[in-house]
Amino acid sequence: MSKSVKAVLLSALVFPGAGHLFLKKYIAGILLICSSLLTLSFFIGMAVERATQIAEKILSGEIQPDVATLMDMVTDQASGSDPRLMNIALILFIFFWVVGIVDSYLIARKTS
Repeated sequence: MSKSVKAVLLSALVFPGAGHLFLKKYIAGILLICSSLLTLSFFIGMAVERATQIAEKILSGEIQPDVATLMDMVTDQASGSDPRLMNIALILFIFFWVVGIVDSYLIARKTS
């Protein structure tokens, strides 16, 4: 398996920046990893906050814990002010992932 294929597979299947670390491009790899972790942690934090709000409503008795009600709550919660921020975080994460894949391939091809 060639170096470029290994780097691309690491970046695509493990995490953005893993291919760069394999290619010994530590600064680029760490920047991609940190950027991806930042956007991913923001995205997960917003999802946990949303789930906590729904759980609090269930525990207080405001809503019944059945599937239809929960689906309505998730849909209603998604129409708040933060879906745009979640979408931006998700798009940035996907962007960093694609940049990691393409850049690790180009670096590996250049050095081979």
